[in-house]
Amino acid sequence: MNVLILGSGGREHAMAWKIAQSKLLDKLFIAPGNAGTKEVGTNLDINQTDFEAVKKAVLENDIKLVIVGPEDPLVKGVHDFFLNDNELKEIPVIGPQKYAAQLEGSKEFAKEFMFRHNIPTAAYESFSEENLEAGLKFLETVSPPYVLKADGLAAGKGVVILEDLQEAKEELTEMLANKKFGEASNKVVIEEFLTGIELSCFVLTDGKSYVTLPSAKDYKRIGEGDKGLNTGGMGAVSPVPFLTDELMEKIETQVIKPTINGFQKDNIPYVGFVFIGLIYDKGEIKVIEYNCRMGDPETEVVIPRIESDFLELLIAAGNKELHTKTIELKKDSACTVMLVSGGYPEAYEKGKEILGVDSVEKSIPFHAGTKIEDGKLVTNGGRVIAITSYGSDFKDALKTSYKSIEKICFNGMNFRTDIGFDL
Repeated sequence: MNVLILGSGGREHAMAWKIAQSKLLDKLFIAPGNAGTKEVGTNLDINQTDFEAVKKAVLENDIKLVIVGPEDPLVKGVHDFFLNDNELKEIPVIGPQKYAAQLEGSKEFAKEFMFRHNIPTAAYESFSEENLEAGLKFLETVSPPYVLKADGLAAGKGVVILEDLQEAKEELTEMLANKKFGEASNKVVIEEFLTGIELSCFVLTDGKSYVTLPSAKDYKRIGEGDKGLNTGGMGAVSPVPFLTDELMEKIETQVIKPTINGFQKDNIPYVGFVFIGLIYDKGEIKVIEYNCRMGDPETEVVIPRIESDFLELLIAAGNKELHTKTIELKKDSACTVMLVSGGYPEAYEKGKEILGVDSVEKSIPFHAGTKIEDGKLVTNGGRVIAITSYGSDFKDALKTSYKSIEKICFNGMNFRTDIGFDL
């Protein structure tokens, strides 16, 4: 079978690395891919949201399965594009249709879904520019910290948490009246602040059946001790050490099953991954958010822990036959540490030569923002490479990742030395 993965980050490299090991694979294509995916498949120089270009590549390369990595093509309707095209409609797409992708594309849509299906989550109200005054008054009724979320996609930067009421009012005005996040902040959800420790659950579903993938915890802030600006993710661990069988059963009962059942009750067509961001406090769990794809860098620790043939699971999901499959996991822990460009998540330069990646032996370097330029490996993004390692526990795995990082360098290279500090 020929397979196409859409995307260019560490998540897509991790998926490509795993799928390349499948006995069911003939040829693997990644569009547009990066310097890492080039080692396990064929990169196609295509914009992942140019659906006509994607169609051309699918037909030319006899693609029989498409896996969508990032949220952008899903929210823009790539799955619908396939279903509505006579030449493509029989080709399974792993990733939900546009309506279902609103679970990530609209915070309000997700909140309404959770409340409708009694899925535990924070209390909220949503506001637009027309009722900005009501939003400002509502802030006065809420206890700090104040959580403001742009309704739409804002590249992981649309959530602001503030302690000061005046600052929160100014931020709400910036988001709604001054369009701080563009169209993403046409609406803003103001939410109750939840205390506790965050973790993520992932399921692969065909809309009725599902398999639960390994749990993970990621670290979003740029600075040590979870300080500083939000990023796309600076590292992750899997499994989550405090996630007992009892707690997992609670998540399954209160969150995963009601979510999958909710898709059926609401007639939401859903084939693909559901990323469930959770917060755990004093034995209780609540959903912070849904994503309609795998997380990044969580994929870089979740995928390496899957023992089963990953492509076989994806084919079953695409054919609505997931009920016939089970998933086997490795007992080892996996951890990843993200190497980022100097200045990230603010302004940074690209094109810095990366040295030493080939000398890494005991870890898996998953490329995120890299490319080959004049025969050299160079930086091509804010997050550059995720260094993933196995270990008997997360501390053991992290030691290996940090040892491997000593072999790598590029101008301005930055990373957190405290991944897993709160565990």
